Amino acid sequence: MDKPVFSEQELERYSRHLILPGFGKKGQEKLKAAKIFVIGAGGLGSAVLKYLTAAGTGQIGIIDNDTVSVNNLQRQVLYDTKDVGFKKTDVAKKKLSSLNPHVNFKVYDSELTGENSDDTIKNYDLVIDCSDNYKTRYTSNDSVIRLDKPLVFGSVKNYEGQLSVFNYNGGPGYRDLYPDPPEESNTPEYDLGVMGVLPGIIG
Repeated sequence: MDKPVFSEQELERYSRHLILPGFGKKGQEKLKAAKIFVIGAGGLGSAVLKYLTAAGTGQIGIIDNDTVSVNNLQRQVLYDTKDVGFKKTDVAKKKLSSLNPHVNFKVYDSELTGENSDDTIKNYDLVIDCSDNYKTRYTSNDSVIRLDKPLVFGSVKNYEGQLSVFNYNGGPGYRDLYPDPPEESNTPEYDLGVMGVLPGIIG
């Protein structure tokens, strides 16, 4: 595979990475070649997507089937009041492309399901699960296990959050920690309340 070539604009944009010991141009080349799939463009996804984009990730996939709501804005810092009612994937792509035009985006205005997960995830190197419900978490976990992809997982509720990496180099998966979904597993955790800054910290 040919190494990514940086334009003059990219060299200036990523200059603080390029001078960073242990990262440098080699690290930036790996980042530009990376394909990362982000599940959920909500609170966690807002932080994850902004930083992946700013850092210069080569290709980012975004899946979400929701629209922006007023009660999202307390934590979903990717969106503004004028975005209420619009599809999160459409708004996210537009804003992130403005943040960094050197990143390629592919959006999926749908829910991640057992029917579409493998065909979608197979195109990416890494999966980041920013979803807010157990059904999606188990779907993403089962898919990365089948496809042998690493999974970065985050969750938030009330005042606390969790962060882990699953299925990395033969390591455990989400089901090794939580074998079965809890009852009423489709209730979004945000419906239980969350401190606004928490998704930013975990993301």
